Amino acid sequence: MTKIIGLTGGIGSGKTTIANEFVSLGVPVYIADDEARKLMQSIEVINAIRGVFGSAVFENDILNREKLAEIVFSDSEKLEQLNAIVHPAVKKHFKEWLLNHKDAPFVIYEAAILFESGGYKNCDLIISVVAPLETRIQRVIERDKTTREQVLKRINMQWNDEKRISKSDFIIKNTNIEETKSEIVKILKILKIRQNVT
Repeated sequence: MTKIIGLTGGIGSGKTTIANEFVSLGVPVYIADDEARKLMQSIEVINAIRGVFGSAVFENDILNREKLAEIVFSDSEKLEQLNAIVHPAVKKHFKEWLLNHKDAPFVIYEAAILFESGGYKNCDLIISVVAPLETRIQRVIERDKTTREQVLKRINMQWNDEKRISKSDFIIKNTNIEETKSEIVKILKILKIRQNVT
């Protein structure tokens, strides 16, 4: 039975870097946020978003992700409504993806809001990625060409590191890439040993 290893962390913690490192080491990785973005182009999801948020988040019949983000990251109720549309679609897609990787001893399921969405309940073990707050803010400002205020809004919508750590099996401090890589190799060894024991 393929084990599901959850990989999570706050915005700007460097989850994608970690996920890519696992891929380079031969571990299948499912990036929930990337898949959610693709699924948000499907007719089914688009219609559901239009039903909840109206035409204000569309331009020339195309979903304006920036407008949608502005709304949901300013209103936790709206964020919940969006998640209620997107998460079931991602869950279904992941199940199909998992069937294609059923021969792998374990896979990584990477999701920013693994705990908030309840997705952690489907994981056998969880890795949390942490980084200093200022580092995270700067990473996101550079990556998304956004403002400090917008980044802080999104950070405040997520669980804090302490809460995540309390529910995680492994913690990766992602500040120095070489140290991070060696942490990943260590975790991989432990996962392989556990897999052989069970």
